[in-house]
Amino acid sequence: MTDKLEGTARTDALATLAQDGWTEVEGRDAITKTYTFKNFVEAFGWMTRAAIWAEKLGHHPEWSNVYKTVEVVLTSHDAGGLTEKDVKLAGKFDGLV
Repeated sequence: MTDKLEGTARTDALATLAQDGWTEVEGRDAITKTYTFKNFVEAFGWMTRAAIWAEKLGHHPEWSNVYKTVEVVLTSHDAGGLTEKDVKLAGKFDGLV
């Protein structure tokens, strides 16, 4: 199990993530981002590539897709909140755009 991010590590991670458009989820220890693509095929293609990274890292997102929009929420359920796994997966997802 991975430990929750706390203190300076958490503050620094959230500040870096915010620069890339990630925000904290109100009422949860989680982060979220909405990706918008040109069309459904591009959105679904991104989700497929993202799913491969999620599987490689053994960390799976909460997400939904409507047409060209993908909403992603990341949290580590086993740790009860935000961990380094979430930060790493967020970076991988952003790199796929």
